[in-house]
Amino acid sequence: MSSPTLLVLAAGLGSRYGGIKQMDPVGPCGEFVLDYSIYDAWRAGFSEVVLVIRAELEEPLRQHFGTRLDGRVRVSYTCQRLDDLPPGFALPHGRQKPWGTGHAVWSARSAVRTSFGMINADDFYGAAAYRALAEFLRGPRHDERTYAMVAYRLANTLSPYGSVARGICSRDAEGFLLEVNERTQIERAESGARYRREDGTWGQLRGDEPASLNLWGFHPSLFPALTALFAEFLHERGDQPTAEFYIPTAVDSLVKRGRCRTLVLDTDEHWFGMTYKEDRALVMGRIADLIRTGDYPRDLWG
Repeated sequence: MSSPTLLVLAAGLGSRYGGIKQMDPVGPCGEFVLDYSIYDAWRAGFSEVVLVIRAELEEPLRQHFGTRLDGRVRVSYTCQRLDDLPPGFALPHGRQKPWGTGHAVWSARSAVRTSFGMINADDFYGAAAYRALAEFLRGPRHDERTYAMVAYRLANTLSPYGSVARGICSRDAEGFLLEVNERTQIERAESGARYRREDGTWGQLRGDEPASLNLWGFHPSLFPALTALFAEFLHERGDQPTAEFYIPTAVDSLVKRGRCRTLVLDTDEHWFGMTYKEDRALVMGRIADLIRTGDYPRDLWG
């Protein structure tokens, strides 16, 4: 079996962060969070990286990585464009917001040929999570109808500086995903956590729920399935200027229709990421701690 590919969603606008968070240095030698993700994936056995980006990010990313990854992983770039739509659809007038994570993955349909892991560029997932995902993608349980998702304990994924979006998951007795509900405004609360419903009221969470951080393991069979689901989304909600096509919602639809099953892989890793500007100091401190404990060299690619 060929080595898996790492698909990185790096086209985000960083509206809450207030800048290009996926390119904000956090390591002692100018490393991004993305550098540590690629390093962990490489050590786990991923041999290729595909970055889904906005066009204006390609040149600075190429300059940043330069020859650092030579002899380790192959890197390629693909652009997420608003007008890249299934046949029969045109870009709605006035649409400016990106179509969401499901569309970002679909944008890489011509670039990914092997089984692949999918991550966000600005999230730190932890080395153990990549090892678990790589083991699954190379193992006997993975096929064109069996995917995986690495689940974190919800309390280990919250930011102290504001709300976050998470997919809250339930699974069956065999560990396969039953349902994933995308919650877009989750924050800490006395009960553990809470989320804001569409009507503005608050729902309560315990904090120990398995949560998706968009760390998935897929087969290339996902791409034609996404084509059909994205077309459904555009037919039903394409005229809504802020509606987004989320990858957890897409997987949830495939599971409920019997088109795939998704194994939920647990990890004890603690997430940290660049949701808010205030998160940067926290991320830098966490990385400095991991360097002191020997998890990473000071000069990551040196």
